[in-house]
Amino acid sequence: MNIKLAILILIAGSLMGIKPYLLAQTTTPQKVIIDTDIGDDVDDVFAVGLALSSPELDVIGITSAWGETALRSRMLDRLLCETGRSNIPISTGIKTVSKAAFSQAVWAQAGPERLHGDAVTFLLDEIRKNPGEITLIAVAPLTNIGAAIDSDPATFKKLKRVVLMGGSIRRGYEASGIGISQKPEAEYNIAMDSSAAKKLLQSGVPIYMMPLDSTQLKFDETKRDMLSTVSTPLTDSLQLLIAEWQHATHNVTPTLFDAVAVAYAIRPDICPTTPLHLEVDEAGYTREKPGVANANVCLSSDSGHFFQFLMPRLLDQKLHGSASCIATQ
Repeated sequence: MNIKLAILILIAGSLMGIKPYLLAQTTTPQKVIIDTDIGDDVDDVFAVGLALSSPELDVIGITSAWGETALRSRMLDRLLCETGRSNIPISTGIKTVSKAAFSQAVWAQAGPERLHGDAVTFLLDEIRKNPGEITLIAVAPLTNIGAAIDSDPATFKKLKRVVLMGGSIRRGYEASGIGISQKPEAEYNIAMDSSAAKKLLQSGVPIYMMPLDSTQLKFDETKRDMLSTVSTPLTDSLQLLIAEWQHATHNVTPTLFDAVAVAYAIRPDICPTTPLHLEVDEAGYTREKPGVANANVCLSSDSGHFFQFLMPRLLDQKLHGSASCIATQ
């Protein structure tokens, strides 16, 4: 780490009232597959960027989920190209009708078009090759996961675990602009395919859930300013994508829901979990019920602890991209 970057991280810690987190890790990287609806909200690109910047994770594949999945795969192609990780396979998930705006479509469409395999087939094939070794990080509506369970539940059960951003247990979405928590709601990733969510909770795979209760962490102006002080393939991409998201949605401050799931996969102490028995109803609500626990749920998180972990990795990543990441006309 160079002196300038070390100073930036010290400043970050001072601003957030925390000490800089040291990144030393000695364990063997864990195999992960990320299932993402990247391109709508901007938190997905933070989640993928954090995974790419974390030596604790061996990202063996990324699958696109929900809505225009082909365009999501194209966006992932460009992101991996920009960051020098085009060796990671991308597979396209099941296309659905989505009412969410693809806020980062311009950036995605500028990337090269490539052929991709089928996400469900890829997921099941990788589980068969690596039984008991893969963590599936699910940060999208669960359509691909539900289809994999329908196709081969015995193979799906050989996942090591699923870490997902989804659900609303005791807290709903914060009221816009005033930071007041609402009552539990039908959270987007669960509600868009509640049937698939039910199948996951009944699958027998260990589930670690990061719901609205613990993931509404704001990438505020101070942190956005810090991001602009370093120019790397990832930070440059993040700044452009934040700007596209702001322009398309008329919002200013991203909420990093999905990045919490990736952070948990690396550092479980960032979001300690409680075992609960959960059921999903037809409206997509995630209800606590009596019974044997079927999920480990993070009900609260420490924003300072999370950003202490996240910011050095975004600022000090060593990813280097290609000069040919833009499609030729």
